[in-house]
Amino acid sequence: MSHQNDPENVVSRLRRLIFGRPRDLEDRSLAHKIALIPLLAWIGLGADGLSSSAYGPEECLRAVGEHTYLAIPLAGMMAFTVFVISTCYTRIIERFPQGGGGYVVTTALLGRRTGVVAGCALLIDYVLTISVSIAAANAALFSFLPSGWHDGKLFVDAALIVMMVLLNIRGVRESVLVLAPIFVVFAVTHLGVILGGILWHVPELPETARRCADGFREGLGVLGLAGLARLFVHAYSLGGGTYTGIEAVSNGLSIMREPRVATAKRTMLYMSCSLAFTAGGLLVCYLLWEVRPEPGRTLNAALISKMVADLPFGSWLVVITLCSESAILLVAAQAGFIDGPRVLANMALDGWVPRSFASLSERLTGQNGVILMGAAALATLVYAGGDLHKLIVMYSINVFITFSLSTFGMSRDAIRPQPNGRARIRRVTLFVVGFALCVTVLGITTAEKFAEGGWLTLLITGATVGLCLLVRRHYDGVESHLRRLTQELSGPLSTPPGEVPAIMPTEPTAAILVSGYGGLGLHTMLTVFRAFSGHFKNLVFLGVGVVDSGEFKGQFAIDALKQRTEETLRKYVSAAHSLGLAAVYRMEIGTDVVDEAAALCEKVAIEFPRTTFFAGKVIFKHENWFERLLHNQTAFAIQRRLHWNGRVMVVLPVRLD
Repeated sequence: MSHQNDPENVVSRLRRLIFGRPRDLEDRSLAHKIALIPLLAWIGLGADGLSSSAYGPEECLRAVGEHTYLAIPLAGMMAFTVFVISTCYTRIIERFPQGGGGYVVTTALLGRRTGVVAGCALLIDYVLTISVSIAAANAALFSFLPSGWHDGKLFVDAALIVMMVLLNIRGVRESVLVLAPIFVVFAVTHLGVILGGILWHVPELPETARRCADGFREGLGVLGLAGLARLFVHAYSLGGGTYTGIEAVSNGLSIMREPRVATAKRTMLYMSCSLAFTAGGLLVCYLLWEVRPEPGRTLNAALISKMVADLPFGSWLVVITLCSESAILLVAAQAGFIDGPRVLANMALDGWVPRSFASLSERLTGQNGVILMGAAALATLVYAGGDLHKLIVMYSINVFITFSLSTFGMSRDAIRPQPNGRARIRRVTLFVVGFALCVTVLGITTAEKFAEGGWLTLLITGATVGLCLLVRRHYDGVESHLRRLTQELSGPLSTPPGEVPAIMPTEPTAAILVSGYGGLGLHTMLTVFRAFSGHFKNLVFLGVGVVDSGEFKGQFAIDALKQRTEETLRKYVSAAHSLGLAAVYRMEIGTDVVDEAAALCEKVAIEFPRTTFFAGKVIFKHENWFERLLHNQTAFAIQRRLHWNGRVMVVLPVRLD
C-alpha cells in the first residue's frame, strides 16, 4: 500500500522543502562546510555595521539642525570612533578566541550577574537589529514610491521578517550566499555615490571650506564655545546608531572558518574600513550637496536624487541605489538572526533562559532562537508603528550598554600586570578611550531621548534581567536538590560488583532513558526494581548525546560528546552491577533528543523483544506554567512517540519540593 499521501509524509516533505535536509553529524568536514570565510563573514556579519550608514549619519545631521558646517568634524569623529571600537573588539577576539561577544566578555571579567545584564541588553540589541534594519530598509524603499503606498509599510515589515525567519532556519551559510549579490550591488552603488559626490565638488572645495569657517565663527558668536561643543557632542551621540553592528563579528566567531581568530580579525578590518569610509563620506556629501531632511524621504534618497537629476536614466539610478540600500539592510538583519540565537544559547547553557534555547535543529541552527528573535522584532515594529527614529533610540541605548560593559571589563583586565609594559599601556589606553566614548554616547542618548523610547528599552532590558534571575534561581534550586539526591543514592551503589549475571535478551528487560549521571537516573533505576521486584532480568541504559550550541564546535567536540555520553552510561551499568543486576548500555548522538531516543528505543525493542521502557521526570508539588516552560517535558514527548508505535513506556516521578 502506498504511503505517499500519508499526512506525516506530506508534512515531512514540506519541512524538507522549507528547512532543507538534515546535516550529517558523522561528516568530519561538516564544520568546515558550514563555516564562513572572511568575505562571507563580512557579508553576513560585517554588513550589520556597514548598513548602519543608511541611518546613523542622517541622525547626526538632523541633530545639528542649521549648523551643517559641523558635518566635517563629525565625519572625522565618526571614523575615529569606528576604528577605536573595532580595535577594542579585535583585542577582545584575541582575548576570547572561542567567541568574544559582550555576554561572554562581561561574564568572564565582571562576574555572572553583570554578565546577565550585558546578555539581556545584547538580546534586546539583536531584536532591534532586526526591527531597525527592516524599518530602515522600507524607509529607503518607500522613498521613491507614491505616498499613497506608505500605509502598507508595516505589512511589508511583517512579511520581510517572516521571510528572514524561514531563510535563517535553513542555515547561516545558505542565507548569506543568497544575500551576497545584494551586498555587492550596495557596495558598488554607494562607492559611486560617495566618490562621485565628492569629486563633483572638488572645484568648489575652497568655497565650501570658507563657508564652513564662516559658519563656525557665526556659531561661536551665537552659541559660544561651550554651546557649540555641547551641540557637537549631542549630534555625535545621537548618531550612535552608526556603530551598532561592530560587535556582531566578535560574537559570531564560532561560525567562521579556521583559523577563526584570523578570519574574525580580517572580517573586522573589512567592516571597520568600509563603515568609516561610507558613514563619513555620506556626511561630507550631505554638506557638499546641501541636503536637508524631507518628509517621506531619507537623506540618502534626497542626496542621490540631487546627484542624478540631470543624468540620463537618473530615476533608474535612484531606484537601483535605494533598492540596494534596502536590500543591504535586510542583510544586516541577518546579524540579529545569526548572533541573537547564539547569545540565547550561551545564556541557556549557563541557566539564565530555558534550556531549550541551546538546542539545535537538524540543520544545526538555533531554530527556537530564530523564531523568538523574529517574533520579538515583529512585536517591537508593531509597537513603534514602524517609526525608525524611535527604534534607533532604543537600539543605540542597548548597544552602548553592552559596549560600555565590555570595554570596562577589558580595561580592568588590561590593568593587570603584563610581560610587556609598553603593550600594557597601549591596551589600557585603548580600552579606557573606548569606554569613555561608549559611556558618553550612552549617557547623552539616554538623557536626551528618555521620553522618546529610552525609558521603554531600559524597562524591557530590566524586566528581561529580572526574568533571567528567576530562571537561574529555579535551575539552581533543582540542581541543588538533585545533587543531594545523588549523594544519598550513590553511597549504597558504590560497592564493587561481585559476579555479574549474563544478559538474556529473551527475558523481561527494563530499558531506562538517562541523561547525566545523577539522582534522577539512579532514583528511576531503584524505583523500577522496587516496584517490579524480581520481574526484570535485564537492564539496558539508554543515552542520547545531544549536539547543542555548546557542543557543536567541530568534529573533535562531537567526539568528546560521544566519549562523555559513553562514560555516563558506564557509570550506570557499574551501579547496576553493584546490585547484582545484568546491565548493558546503548547510545545515539543527535540534535533532537526525542527523535534520537525514539529511534534508539525501536532498535532496543528489536534486540530485546520483551522490553518495557522507563524514564524519570522531575515533578513539583504545585507545578505552574513557569516550571513547565523551564522543563521541556521530554519524557512525555518520548512516551507519546513510543505509545503510538505500540511500545510500553512508563514515566516515573522524582518529587522535588
